[in-house]
Formats: sequence, structure tokens, C-alpha cells
Amino acid sequence: MGRRRRRTRIVEHLPIEKIAAEGKGLGRDENGKIIFVDYALPGDVVNAFVYKTKKDVGIARINGLQEASPLRIEPFCEHFGVCGGCKWQHASYEDQLQFKHSIVKEAFERIGKVAFPDLPPVLGSPKTREYRNKLEFTFSNNQWLTAAQIESGDDFDKEHALGFHVPKFFDKIVDIEHCYLQEEPSNAIRLAVKDFAVAQGYEFFDLRKMEGFLRNLIIRNSSLGELMVILCVFEPRMQQIEEIMEFLHENFPQITSLNYIINEKLNDSIFDQDVICYAGKDHLLEQLNHCKFKIGPKSFFQTNSYQAGNLYDITLEFTELTGNEVVYDLFTGTGSIANYIAKRAKQVVGVELIPEAIEDAKENAILNENDNCAFVAGKVEDLFTPELLKQHGKPDVVILDPPRAGIHKHVVEQLLRLGTERIVYVSCNPATQARDVALLNHEYKITKIQPVDLFPHTHHIENVIQLTKR
Repeated sequence: MGRRRRRTRIVEHLPIEKIAAEGKGLGRDENGKIIFVDYALPGDVVNAFVYKTKKDVGIARINGLQEASPLRIEPFCEHFGVCGGCKWQHASYEDQLQFKHSIVKEAFERIGKVAFPDLPPVLGSPKTREYRNKLEFTFSNNQWLTAAQIESGDDFDKEHALGFHVPKFFDKIVDIEHCYLQEEPSNAIRLAVKDFAVAQGYEFFDLRKMEGFLRNLIIRNSSLGELMVILCVFEPRMQQIEEIMEFLHENFPQITSLNYIINEKLNDSIFDQDVICYAGKDHLLEQLNHCKFKIGPKSFFQTNSYQAGNLYDITLEFTELTGNEVVYDLFTGTGSIANYIAKRAKQVVGVELIPEAIEDAKENAILNENDNCAFVAGKVEDLFTPELLKQHGKPDVVILDPPRAGIHKHVVEQLLRLGTERIVYVSCNPATQARDVALLNHEYKITKIQPVDLFPHTHHIENVIQLTKR
């Protein structure tokens, strides 16, 4: 049987009503069918190329802007619309916060269908550029050329790209000239490494054939001015690794932690790989208000240090701790929230799937002199059981900070059986948060809610809610 052809069509003069799922603009065709359009803003009128149809909606991209929304502004980055990041640069930050407010409100009205207090304004980020403390770049011998580059007729070096993946193309990389997401010397390091590698004749990775030498470059920094660089290579060519490490060590003495990884797997994940510290220390130090954190090459940490302290302050406020409570921090990660609130609690118990993260959490407890923290490694749905409660005591407060998928039904069941007086739910996905709250709704009500923006120029939004026993 031949390969099934994807059905496509053009919807002309489609008015965009609002921002909806995944930050796309929402319009309705002549039959009332919903069309989600990439990079469209409320007030736009577009010709929409529908490249995917699922259920009763279409997914489209702009095939012609017929009328520009008055909300549109000029994007500040030359890579806007190509690299896949910062998809809302063409809207003011004030409008972005309004879009995010609507996303949270709709999630609880349409998905959760639960009562909630008046939704306050989104707490905006102190920095809207250079706010990320971690970026990962990919080396590729298959650079993605934009239509403008192709039409220019210029000769481009397609075999040496260092940048970000093009959305929907796993083997295509946008070569980044300047990224506004991370403070310098991030751009300077990336460009210097690329130029050095090209001059030395090192092969950039072939993502389709899975061959080559240079694979990834990870740059992390902290608000304390510390800097970590991790070079990932595919083959153990020690002489060439040494040459790059020495180049970075000599030309960027401000690097606090210089590392490399030899990753011979078929995927880019480094969590099961050995990290070799070439120079400096094997970690960074970060500080959020009163709390310090040790961050290793594999550590998960909120990517916006300038806003994370505000997020944790709200979380702490919603716990209403007096110093006498036992708190369970489920999905604790590296124990960032657990350690942040520890001095206001009697005891904190953190549960997390990744054993390395638990080790980080324990080290952070020592760093902050929190002797009232216990951390357990394993799946929350398997460990959050009567046995755990017997060992550490029944919680007075439960904090939830799960991945985007939300919490497992077994966790919901245990929470309902437990009947804890207060739950504080921190979420990076209001849709799954609203779904989970609906499952708890007959035992718990939302008493406080606060959206917090950690990701300017994207549709992502953190939301904190306080649930109180009915």
C-alpha cells in the first residue's frame, strides 16, 4: 500500500480571535471549524495553510498576512520564526502577560470546570531577555537555510552549523548568530568554539547517519556570575578533546566549570553519561534569596534564576507554614523548593524519581544547613504510600511540582485518602493542573491562585494554587 498523503488546504482571510493552545492563534473557518495558526495574533487576518488535521481542528501556518493585528511589533531577533524559540517576540511583553492570563483562566474554566478565586495578574519576569541560565546547542553538518538565504544566492557553509533544532526536523539545525536568551559570554563562547572547530577541521555531527565528532555544547550560568561549559562529543578522540578544552580554558578564563562528555549513544541525553571535569570545579553555585544551591552538569534547576525566587516565595506563602508542620515535597527534583521552605517547617520530605537529583537535594540541604530534610528516590506514585507516611509521619502540607504531564492517578487517590489540610500545586502546564484539580475537587477547593511568568516570549507559564480541605 502506498504512503498515505497528508491532507492540506488553504483557508483564506481567516480572522484570528484569540490566543489558545500552545500559544497559537485561534480562528474559525466558514464552517465554524477551529483552526490553530502558528505565530498568529488576535486581530490578524491570515491565509492559513492547514498542514495537519486532527479530530475536529486544523493546525496551520500563515501563508499570507492579509491584515496585521494592531498588537504586532517588530521582533528583536534575526532568528525569529525559524529557530522555534521565543515565538511571541512579535507581541509586547504586556500583551504576552495578558495572553498567559487568558490561558490559565481558560484551563480552569474549560478543562477543570471548577470554581476558583479571581485570577490576579500574571507576575512578570524581572528580565525578559538574557534570563535563561542554561542553553543547549547542537552541532550539525546539515544547516537549515531560510527562504531568504536561499533566494539571496549567497554561498553558505551548510556543513558547519551550531545552534537549535528546526521544529519538526530532527536533523536540521539553525546556525545561531546571536541568541538573546542568555547573558554573555554565551554567544562569544559558542561562536569561538565553532570558529575553532572549523579551523581545525573537526567534523560536525550528522544527525541522520549518527556519525561525526562534535555533538552538543551546553552553557550554564548563575546569578552569582559563575559559568559552566559542557562539550559533548560522539567519539573518544582525546587529542582533539584536549585541544578544544585548552582553547576554552585559555580564551575564557571566567569559566568556573569546564567539562566534557563522550556520548556514543543514539540520543543526546547526558543523564546516563560520565561527565569529566577538565578544569575548575564540577558544579556552579546559585543563590535565590536566602537559599543557596549547588548545580552540577546534570542538575535540573529552574531556568530563570531571576524569577525562580519569586515563584518559591509564592509557594512558601501558600503553604502558610508556622514552623510546626511536616511537609511532603513531591517531585522534589534537586530539592530546590524543599530546601527553600525548610527553615519554616518542622520537617520536609522530598520524593523524586531520579537518584542523581536526590543526591543533589541532599547536598543542597547540607549547603543550607537544613538538618530537617529527608529525600527519597523513586516514582512518586509508588513511594507516596502508607509505608512512607509511617516512616516520616503524616504531612500537614503537601507540595506538588510535577512534570508537564501532571500527577498520576495513584497520587490523586492517595491525596484523597490522606486528607491533608493543605496542598500547594506548582505547575508548568495549567491544562494538566486544571485536570488534576478537577479530580480533587469534591474534597478540596482552590483558595489561592497566582500565575508566574518564567519564560518571556513563549506561551509557557507557571501557575501556583493553594488547595484547602473542604
